[in-house]
Amino acid sequence: MLQREQLVSTHRLHGAELRVFTTVAQEPARGVIFAVHGFRGDHHGLARIVDHLENYTVIVPDLPGFGASTSMASMEHDVDGYAQLLDALADELKLDASIHLLGHSFGSIVAAKLATVRPFASLLLLNPISEPALDSSQALLAKITSAYYAVCAKLPASIAEPLLRSSLFSDAMSFVMTKSKDPQIRRYVREQHRWYFGGFHSCSTLAQAYRASISSTVGHYSPGITLPTLMIGGMQDELGTPQTQEALRQSFARAQLVMLEQVGHLIHYEKAPETAREIDAFLRSLRSLPSGS
Repeated sequence: MLQREQLVSTHRLHGAELRVFTTVAQEPARGVIFAVHGFRGDHHGLARIVDHLENYTVIVPDLPGFGASTSMASMEHDVDGYAQLLDALADELKLDASIHLLGHSFGSIVAAKLATVRPFASLLLLNPISEPALDSSQALLAKITSAYYAVCAKLPASIAEPLLRSSLFSDAMSFVMTKSKDPQIRRYVREQHRWYFGGFHSCSTLAQAYRASISSTVGHYSPGITLPTLMIGGMQDELGTPQTQEALRQSFARAQLVMLEQVGHLIHYEKAPETAREIDAFLRSLRSLPSGS
C-alpha cells in the first residue's frame, strides 16, 4: 500500500482551534469523504479504513475537545453543537453536495444530524448507534460511566485527568470490546486506545460529549434523511444489535445494511479492509445509477 500525502490544516470556529487531517486520493480518484470519528477518539481511529480507501480523498477533523482540537468556547459539546461546527467547517473547506459523509459510533449520530441540514451525495454509517444506551442492555454501565465523568468534571484537573487517562481504564475497555482472537489485532486495539483514548481537552468537555453520546441515536434523525445510506454494523455489537440495526435501516428512505461477522463495535479497527470494501462497492454502485435515481 503506497504512502499517501496527508495535509493538516487549522481552522478557528466557535472558539475552538480545529485540526483537520486530509489524506489525498491515489489515482484514479473516486471521490471525497468527510468523516466524523467517535467518542473519545480522533482522526487516528479511522486511519486503517482511510488506508484501505486509497482512491478517495478523506477529510477527518479532530472534533472539538479531542485529539489536536481544543474545546468550543461558545457551544455545548453535543450533537447539535458538533453538527453546527462541522457545517461551518464544510463551508470553510468549500465542500459541495458531491461529498460523501461518514460517521462512526457517536460520529454516526453527529453525521446523521448534519445530513439533515446540509446536502451530501451519500451517508456512510459505521457501527451506527441504533438504540439509546440508557434503554439498552448497557443501561447500568452507561449510567455509572456518566456519573463517573460528571464527578471527574467537578474534581481538580490534577486529580481527575490521571483517573480518566489511566491505561487500566482503556485496557479494560479494549478487553471487553475487542472480539478478534488475533493477538496482533488485539494488541493494535489496546495500543490505539492507550495512545489516543486520553486525548481529550478537558474533563468538562468529556462529560458533555459522553452525555450526548448516550442521549440520542441515529434514529432521531433518520426519518428526515433521503440520501442513499450505507450502514455497516457488527454482529456482536453491544451498542447496536442486528435487530435494532434493521429497525434503524427501515426508518431511512434509502438505506442498505451490512452486518459483519465476528466483530462488535470496533469495525474501524478489527474489520477495516472489509469495511472499506463495502464502502467502495456502495459508492461505485451509486456512480452507476442514472441521475436522479
